[in-house]
Amino acid sequence: MTQQSNLSRLKNIRIVLVNTSHPGNIGAAARAMKNMGLATLYLVDPKEYPSLEALRRSAGAIDILDNAIVVSDLKQAVAGCVWVAGTSARLRTIEWPVYEPRQCIQKALENIEQGEIAVVFGRENSGLSNDEMEKCNALLHIPTNPDYSSLNLAAAVQVVCYEFRLALMDEKTAKVKGKKHYQDVLADANQLEGMYQHLYEALDHLGFFGRNNPDVMMRRLKSFFKRANTTQREVSIFRGIYSAILGRKIKRQEKVGKAEKLS
Repeated sequence: MTQQSNLSRLKNIRIVLVNTSHPGNIGAAARAMKNMGLATLYLVDPKEYPSLEALRRSAGAIDILDNAIVVSDLKQAVAGCVWVAGTSARLRTIEWPVYEPRQCIQKALENIEQGEIAVVFGRENSGLSNDEMEKCNALLHIPTNPDYSSLNLAAAVQVVCYEFRLALMDEKTAKVKGKKHYQDVLADANQLEGMYQHLYEALDHLGFFGRNNPDVMMRRLKSFFKRANTTQREVSIFRGIYSAILGRKIKRQEKVGKAEKLS
């Protein structure tokens, strides 16, 4: 595969900025993307956009700003993506795989032939919430000077975009081995969200949660499925199991109702 062909994969990469407070950071991030050949920008509930300050800081990357997709929540921004990394300056209590940029980009590129991938950047002052991290397959951590670890949002975007370009310029970048059956490709974000809701309903009907906090339990289960790189075929299998659980529950309720009538 030629270098140019490799670089064409950049179109399958989304940069997602969540709840950005300073419009200048949006413009600077667009500039960083255009420097490295990325073009797909999603903005989740930005504080101020469109903005003249964003245009000014973009330094000519106006096309990326013009085509930016503004959505109200992260679920919409990663809809259809098969693999998502969330950036964070701190480690979390729930265990996601944690990668430095070069490792993370290599992991992302293993999945790029199966669909779009995304890298999500959080708020300037507080990053991503745990609820938002639940929608990610991995945590991307940029190691910085521990005595001055604060990294500007656009600078972080620049680091990640540079690593994508560097990896794809290498013609030895791992190639997909054979063509996968369509059901054996990774489940996308929408398919996983549907499975999680179905799983919750099945566990709730079984009385599984008991005194446990269902939100905490579901967060751990979601983390498990993300680490497992669940495929579309596996989603279908699991949802079949959940449907059977719910179906048996309904049948038992019907039997109880009939018994009560006979008595």
